Amino acid sequence: MAKVISDAAQAAAELSAAVDQATSMVFFGGAGVSTASGIPDFRSEDGLYHQHFKYPPEEMLSHDFYVTHTEEFFDFYRTRMIALGAKPSQAHLKLAELERAGKLAAVVTQNIDGLHQAAGSKNVLELHGSVHRNVCQRCGRVYSAEWIMGTEGAPRCPECGGAIKPDVVLYGESLDERVLTASVDAISKADLLVIGGTSLVVYPAAGLVNYFNGSRLVIVNRQSTPQDASADLVCACDIAKAFDF
Repeated sequence: MAKVISDAAQAAAELSAAVDQATSMVFFGGAGVSTASGIPDFRSEDGLYHQHFKYPPEEMLSHDFYVTHTEEFFDFYRTRMIALGAKPSQAHLKLAELERAGKLAAVVTQNIDGLHQAAGSKNVLELHGSVHRNVCQRCGRVYSAEWIMGTEGAPRCPECGGAIKPDVVLYGESLDERVLTASVDAISKADLLVIGGTSLVVYPAAGLVNYFNGSRLVIVNRQSTPQDASADLVCACDIAKAFDF
């Protein structure tokens, strides 16, 4: 039976103790890690899926929509998916600190905002890609999110005129096999897995938890998840505060 804590200070103390006892920790995170930095998620009450657009967000973030409504796709991408003003939260910063200390082996993230790298994390496995890489489909040149924000309509490569596509996994596309394999490898070798800011309902990403064979599973998420019953510790509180240790 999992120990459930809702008090943030107590959760931070328990999480700190779990980290101290671990030799190889992996963090698996979702949108809730970034909401602490002011980036809206998809499924919560204030998330994108509960806002009204001309098309459903799931449709606008699909491969088919990128192909058939490229300008509208990029309008949505610029205004809703790129958040250049966002800064890493305490959770991002603590994870980077733990990596520097040799405690954290990898961050496996479903987020595309690059905030883990901005905080200083090096081994970040981005399951769904990143808005900071936008690739010419003809010559392979990579353009930054800042560059995309300075364009209008459907951007074209200045070098060859090719179409630009974000290095983001859209609906209807497969996850990168190399990232997936590296994530499975990292999780299967960890003795502590901390899951944070994810409802664990989006597959195939959520299925990665099944590869954990270690001794301690900790979940840090405001809402309950399907894995709570399997966890040793559940911190049902603000994730930034839980990592304030």
